[in-house]
Amino acid sequence: MTTVKAICSLALFCLSAGVTPALAEATGQQRAQQAGRVILGSPAPRLNLKTIDGDVIDLGSLYGKKALYLKFWATWCVPCRQQMPHFEHAYETAGPDLAVIAINVGFNDSIEAIQAYRKKLGITMPIVFDDGSLGAAFHLRVTPTHIVIGRDGRIQYVGHLADQELDAALVGARAPARAAPAPDARGAHGAAIAPDPPPIGVGDLLPQQTLRTLDGQRFELQHGAAQHKLTVLVFLSPWCESYLATTRPEVSATCRSAREQFSALAADPRLRWLGIASGLWANAEDLRKYRSEYKVTIPLTLDASGEVFRAFRVNDVPTVLIADAGGRVVRRIEGGATQDAAALRKAIDDL
Repeated sequence: MTTVKAICSLALFCLSAGVTPALAEATGQQRAQQAGRVILGSPAPRLNLKTIDGDVIDLGSLYGKKALYLKFWATWCVPCRQQMPHFEHAYETAGPDLAVIAINVGFNDSIEAIQAYRKKLGITMPIVFDDGSLGAAFHLRVTPTHIVIGRDGRIQYVGHLADQELDAALVGARAPARAAPAPDARGAHGAAIAPDPPPIGVGDLLPQQTLRTLDGQRFELQHGAAQHKLTVLVFLSPWCESYLATTRPEVSATCRSAREQFSALAADPRLRWLGIASGLWANAEDLRKYRSEYKVTIPLTLDASGEVFRAFRVNDVPTVLIADAGGRVVRRIEGGATQDAAALRKAIDDL
């Protein structure tokens, strides 16, 4: 059985077993290519990437000289693990005209987990831990996602599978550029990415921002003190409980605990709720299925671009933020802290 067939067989098995985050009918390849369609042919962003070993890679300095192969992945991702031999082989045989970089998506992951994963699988290519900005620049929607940038500095391929199409893209990207990419105003190739503003943390006011719920309703983050209610924002993923039950059971249990807690408090008149779902491996239909399956009653919104997650520097689910009646963030509960079945109630009663 070929590597590609093995991966496809695994994916079909996971679908039937209900352990894949792809809850809707669209496949990972379809999701990756659909999201990447708007960036194909465009100049790749100019970014400085810092590896987990402390080295800095200036992408802009490589455009016009080398092709680039970026793979977005996570340690908990089953197809990522299945594709790692292909990825490592691509790195080992890259030669002088192809740079290969592993981009961990930074979602429910850690440097320590990556280092252990690297040692176990024998990974040798440079690894970058993303804060979400790189994933946003390349419209990341699934893991793994393969980004191939030609020697002309333009994005040539976006996909999910380690297949012949990817291999052909890696060969084609090495072809000499027909014309040098046009420099921007500062003399660098590609578009510069503006840094994110400072994160919104405990002690800061919620932003003056309106979000649309799954049902099309407006949710004002800054609602005004006249309502005399606390605002509770629950950052979640609709596949956390099901998919991570096998790859990260402790995180799956934490997501379940958080859901049970906010469900028990959903009708509390002191509170107004918003569940903010990550757009990684999730679309609106996935979120509706999550709401139906678990009988979730709080309003939900899909953060498809990751903008809200980045604004609050949320890299792990579940994360809960509580703001007082004046809209100021007063508590942040994340990770294992939410496994205490009374953690959320205690935090609210203490305010």
